[in-house]
Amino acid sequence: MPRSGYVSLVGRPNAGKSTLLNRIVGQKVAIVSDKPQTTRTRIVGVQNYPDGQIVFVDTPGIHRPLHRLNVRMVDAAVETLREVDVVVLVFDASTRPGSGDAFVSRLLQDVKRPIVLVLNKIDLVAKAKLLPLIEQVQGWHDFASIVPVSAETGDGVERLEQVLLDLMPEGAPIHDLDYLTDQPERAIVAETVREKVLMHTRAELPFSTAVIVDQFDEESRERLLRLYCTIFVEQNSQKPIVIGRGGEMIKRIGTEARQDLERFFGTKVFLDLRVKVNPDWRNDDRALDDLGVPRTERRPRKPRR
Repeated sequence: MPRSGYVSLVGRPNAGKSTLLNRIVGQKVAIVSDKPQTTRTRIVGVQNYPDGQIVFVDTPGIHRPLHRLNVRMVDAAVETLREVDVVVLVFDASTRPGSGDAFVSRLLQDVKRPIVLVLNKIDLVAKAKLLPLIEQVQGWHDFASIVPVSAETGDGVERLEQVLLDLMPEGAPIHDLDYLTDQPERAIVAETVREKVLMHTRAELPFSTAVIVDQFDEESRERLLRLYCTIFVEQNSQKPIVIGRGGEMIKRIGTEARQDLERFFGTKVFLDLRVKVNPDWRNDDRALDDLGVPRTERRPRKPRR
């Protein structure tokens, strides 16, 4: 019998979950950056094997939420723990375990599914330090397996896939064999633009930006796909940063995003970008709905003084 099932990728922000998802499915379905909290919603990526199928669910990094946006992000990750067949806890092996990792591991205490610990970014870790790290993290949970990998280079990823496939229940494929992701084309466009904003901006700006697709004109798609997007920032002082001197920054963001989108859609793309100020959009439920971030009933925690 073939095997098929769901696997959730959870962990702290910037642990490399999205890079791992892209590596496994063999195509970029989730944006990546060196900024924490890059992933804001759950992203599905499907990989087929000769003897089965795995539906991977990439989730936002688990962190202490201070805005409605962050509450929705964390809840989206936690909810998957009850919905999948196997949970993969992704840990950045190049960092020291801290209180945040202890918090995530406590969330897993009542999870009845098998949990696989992935020690990611081993290409940044000396081999002599890897074994002591494995001995340390074994105390977090009774893991079904601990697999060191590098999502960046691919080292160890095939072994991880086999470990996960062996843990899948028997059953026919969940999706058609040509199904890749649940992300609608509008979401892919918005996230591609946001990835370039994250890449070229620093400090607090990446956390306070969002992108929405105003118009997706595919009337002449085979020849030219016309896309119109708005980049939201929270403060008037942030708008000129995104635009840049003489429009240099917004042009760079648009050019790089357009090139990625042309490769993804396989056609020429016209991309129009505008920048608008939307104060406190991270606490605006209507704005978050428009951005496709799942709703939650929890309230954000007040920051410590």
